[in-house]
Amino acid sequence: MINMLYIKETSIPVDAMEDRLKVSAKNHQFGVLNVTDLREKMHSKGVEFTPACKVFDVCNPHRAKEVLESKLEISTALPCRISVYEEGGKTKVATLLPTKVLGMFGAEGLDAIAQDVESDLIAIIDEAAAVD
Repeated sequence: MINMLYIKETSIPVDAMEDRLKVSAKNHQFGVLNVTDLREKMHSKGVEFTPACKVFDVCNPHRAKEVLESKLEISTALPCRISVYEEGGKTKVATLLPTKVLGMFGAEGLDAIAQDVESDLIAIIDEAAAVD
C-alpha cells in the first residue's frame, strides 16, 4: 500500500496546536480557512466521541487557483487538511500528501505544484509541532 499520509508526533496538546498551526501556516503563505473540532461536532449531534481531534482546512490561494484552472474536479480534494488528534497518549499531526492525492486525478503538469504544496505542508506541521 502506498503511504498517503505524513504524520508527526508531538508532546504539545491538541488545543495548544491551534494557535501554533495558524502562525506556522501564515509563515508559509497559507491561511487557515476553518477549524472543525470533531469531538465537539459529534457531541452536538448526540454522538459520544472521546478523543480530541481538530481538522484544519488550509489553503495557499495562488497555488489552489493554478490547480483548479488545470482540472476543476480537483476541487473535491481542496482545501488541504491538517488533522491534529490524540492517539496512544500522544498528539499526532497528519496530512494527506498532495503528490499522492493529485496523482489520483491524472492531471498533467501538476507534479511541481503538488511537490511544492507538500513541502510547505510538511514544513507547517514540523514547525508547529516542534517542542521549544
